Amino acid sequence: MSSKAFLETVKARRTYYALKKESTIPDAKVQEIIKETVLHVPSSFNSQSTRVVLLVKEEHDKLWEITKETLKAIVSAEQWTATEQRLNGFKAAYGTVLFFESRSAISTMQEKFALYADKFPVWATQSDAMHQFTIWAALEAEGLGANLQHYNPLIDQKVAETWGIDSDWVLNAQLVFGTPAGGVGEKAFSPVEDRFKSFGV
Repeated sequence: MSSKAFLETVKARRTYYALKKESTIPDAKVQEIIKETVLHVPSSFNSQSTRVVLLVKEEHDKLWEITKETLKAIVSAEQWTATEQRLNGFKAAYGTVLFFESRSAISTMQEKFALYADKFPVWATQSDAMHQFTIWAALEAEGLGANLQHYNPLIDQKVAETWGIDSDWVLNAQLVFGTPAGGVGEKAFSPVEDRFKSFGV
């Protein structure tokens, strides 16, 4: 693959909120994308601290019902209608990818390389973000749309109980995906000159 083709995929990745409960690819292909990402996305000192869970169909619906129940208990009556509508939008999609970090993978690196102990949590989050982006872009390349949510830590305990998630895994993000039901708006860009410098070229 050329850098041009790769960057076209990067540019095509956008946030889609209107999603259908349909997929352009089989579940096995989604699993393959996630497995390849988990195997090959880098991590500091090869710590491999990211953990991923895929939920589709009824399991995906279950996640967003859990989220609705959790938020209804803490959101005011005035805010609930808008909140429920937003959560129903996520539930209307096909699936959700859950991203976690392993506490033990991080602490092992902290013990092994004490000089960088305070950096490993930051580096783990950076690796997790690369996993999120890679999976998001790969799904986009297959004709799927997605949006990234963060209802952790509110739903952490219920998620762990429902799917038997190891207590070592800390939830970081939820990537909602499905076939796009609508387009995306125009994206605004700050001047690249304010964000990039080069020397010796």
